[in-house]
Amino acid sequence: MKIVVLSRNPKLYSTRRIVEAGELRNHEMIVIDHAKCDLVIEKKNPQVYYKGEKLEGIDAIIPRIGASITFYGTAVVRQFEMMKVFSTLESQALNRSRDKLRSLQVLSRAGLGMPKTAFTNNSSEVSSIIEKVGGAPCIIKLLEGTQGVGVVLAETKSAAESVLEAFHGLQAKVIVQEFIAEAKGADIRAFVVDGVVVGAMKRQGKEGEFRSNLHQGGSATVHELSDEEENAALKAAKSLGLGICGVDMLQSNSGPMIMEVNSSPGLEGIEGATNVDIAKKIIRYIERNV
Repeated sequence: MKIVVLSRNPKLYSTRRIVEAGELRNHEMIVIDHAKCDLVIEKKNPQVYYKGEKLEGIDAIIPRIGASITFYGTAVVRQFEMMKVFSTLESQALNRSRDKLRSLQVLSRAGLGMPKTAFTNNSSEVSSIIEKVGGAPCIIKLLEGTQGVGVVLAETKSAAESVLEAFHGLQAKVIVQEFIAEAKGADIRAFVVDGVVVGAMKRQGKEGEFRSNLHQGGSATVHELSDEEENAALKAAKSLGLGICGVDMLQSNSGPMIMEVNSSPGLEGIEGATNVDIAKKIIRYIERNV
């Protein structure tokens, strides 16, 4: 098969591993920077051009779309869908997952546990919003932040009010979430491919850090999911319509709580922690569907 990886950097670990896994299974693997694609839209003849050349004969795409280029990346994925090319990440699911507020609303409707979350567009409601999530300490998140950037732990009510007022002054959209103290700076990522959890790791934040993201200096170890955690991960992936995703959750006294579902999860941390060939499982997912 001819498989395109939509990635802005062919040297990234995840991109390289997917290309290697595809080539080992005798597929033609091509890395394309989706930011440099041109889309031509006409009656019943959608086309994608890359560096002046029309892309033809593509069997499947694997979108690795960065958060900073979600809008254009989604348009490129949608164009390939119009060309009847199989995508491991549907354009609608990509949009849904990148909107943190919308995805939390979808997960809530599906009956999944999550930290109590509040959102307001009214800067005068700062104090009551903090109370609605149980008061301080609480977590304040930029809706467009990634990899732990734009996430603040406000330990007192006055600190939370100051942070919220500052964000509102910058016209930044933020959510306020309940702080799950018993998680102790750790979270679990379950990696889902085609309705199956193929690996899971526990990420622990470095000393004095409440964020467990590996990009923020956290460490990762293999984790065996409980039945409740596995069911939550699969239900989250299904409710957001994601064939491939990383489901991040906290261990709380009332069961697993979903924090976020990542539609372009990195492979380095999960493969390093679990020794599972996740890239191969992604290629096999395409083989089953094309």
